[in-house]
Amino acid sequence: MSINFSKIITTSIRQQYEKDGIICLRQVIPQNWLDFLDQAIEEAMNNPGPYAEEYVSEGENGRFFGDLEMAERLPKFRKFVLESPAAEIIGLVMGAQKVNFFYDQLLVKEPGTSKKTPWHQDQPYWAVSGYQVASIWLSLDPVPKEVCVEYIKGSHRWSAYNPYHFMDGTPYKGTGLPDLPDIDANRNEYDIVSFNLMPGDCLVFHGMIVHGAPGNRGLNRRRALSTRWAGDDARYSIRAGEVAIPTQNPGLKNGDPLDSDRFPVVWRK
Repeated sequence: MSINFSKIITTSIRQQYEKDGIICLRQVIPQNWLDFLDQAIEEAMNNPGPYAEEYVSEGENGRFFGDLEMAERLPKFRKFVLESPAAEIIGLVMGAQKVNFFYDQLLVKEPGTSKKTPWHQDQPYWAVSGYQVASIWLSLDPVPKEVCVEYIKGSHRWSAYNPYHFMDGTPYKGTGLPDLPDIDANRNEYDIVSFNLMPGDCLVFHGMIVHGAPGNRGLNRRRALSTRWAGDDARYSIRAGEVAIPTQNPGLKNGDPLDSDRFPVVWRK
C-alpha cells in the first residue's frame, strides 16, 4: 500500500519541526520495510563493520552496540536508503527540493542496559554545513518514553558545541567549540520532550538539536536505525579538529555540494 506523504506531512507538521527541531510521525514506515530491517539488523550485528563499537564498559550492565555506514557495505541497508519512504519523508519535513543520503547508524540497547547516550548535537560531529541537515530515528521495537531519546525543544537554534566520544566521554580535540552545558544538572530549565513509540513510528530531528537517551531498563530490546540526510543548502565542510563522519575522504572540496556517489541524491520534489 502506497502512502501519500504530502497529505500526512502538512504545513502544521513542518511548522512544528521548524519551531521545535523535532517531530514524531506515527506509522509512516510500512510493515514490509520493518520486516526487511529486522533481517538487516541481525546481519549487521552478526557482521560488525570497522567502526562498530560496544559502548558498555567493564562493570556496567547490559549491552549498547553501535555501528555506522552500513549502507556502504551491506546491500540491505543500501536498499532501504534508496527505496524506502525515508528520503521523501525527511525531504517534505525539511521543505527541501532534493535530499542527499549522508550516512546511517545502528544503535541497539539490550534490556537491562544502564549506559546512557550523552547529551549532544549531531552536526558538529559531521563534515557538513547547512540548515537542511536532519535525521530519521526509526525504532524496530516498542519504545516507552522512559527509554526513548530525549530532545530539548528549540535547541536546534543554539550555537554549536564541542562533540565528545560516547565510549569514554573525552572531548574532540582542536574544534575550538565550547563545552555543552550540564543539562542533567539543570533539567528543569529546559523544555525536554520524549515519546512513546511503536514500530513504524519515526522521529525526524534537526542536526543541531541537543538530545540524549537514558539506559534501557525495560524488558524489550531497543533497536534503532538512524538515517542521516541533507537538503538544498548542505555543503561539504572541512571542520577544524576531529571529525567523525564521513570516515573516509569522499573526494569533495570544502564548500562543494554533496551530490556524489558517496552522498547520492535519493529524492527530488
